[in-house]
Amino acid sequence: PPSAAANLRPGAEQKVVFITARVHPGETPSSFVCQGIIDFLVSQHPIAKVLRDHLVFKIAPMLNPDGVYLGNYRCSLMGFDLNRHWANPSPWAHPTLHGVKQLIIEMYNNPKINLEFYIDIHAHSTMMNGFMYGNIFEDEERFQRQAVLPKLLCQNAEDFSYSSTSFNRDAVKAGTGRRFLGGLLNDTSYCYTLEVSFYSYIVAGTTTAVPYTEEAYMKLGRNVARTFLDYYRLNSLVERPLAPTPKTR
Repeated sequence: PPSAAANLRPGAEQKVVFITARVHPGETPSSFVCQGIIDFLVSQHPIAKVLRDHLVFKIAPMLNPDGVYLGNYRCSLMGFDLNRHWANPSPWAHPTLHGVKQLIIEMYNNPKINLEFYIDIHAHSTMMNGFMYGNIFEDEERFQRQAVLPKLLCQNAEDFSYSSTSFNRDAVKAGTGRRFLGGLLNDTSYCYTLEVSFYSYIVAGTTTAVPYTEEAYMKLGRNVARTFLDYYRLNSLVERPLAPTPKTR
């Protein structure tokens, strides 16, 4: 239709979703979740087509490739925890972080680009299920709007827990992507850390722990991607008439 791929027309205003993963090398589940997002977005699924027509997705699937190569758990080749250096990354000590931050700032300064979401994918060694960390804002309305995406994701993914999702401004996390970009971007941008358990999840209404598999992590990624359609339908960017949506998760 004429409205298709409107976000790619020259001079068109772009709504951007920026996703990063694997800033901590040992958190391998984050790569599978990110893979699920990518696989879904480039698929021929009708929801994926609608998302591509209306949004631009920027994805950096591995922020710490040297740490992954070396088998480090948390640090880079230079011994830095990259997720504590977003405020002032060095081009030689934290090159991937520096490059991604520069790209985000360029988009932020471009009046034709709205950077609406930033999601950094991690894995958690003690908590169960998938859940999110968000920021705390003095503006109550902005704080409430920030809760919409994780609430919608909770409806789409049986392994995502909204009760484990929290919003904080812990000083220890000041150098993380979520905290730094949450303070940099304007009040229409929402920044999250998406965490997923290393080992298992509990489906709501049950007490049985279900072990995570590679496929289950990728399924969570697919559900994250699908949730953007629900979010933008609420905000009237996407019209409701659409190809039938499968009822399965």
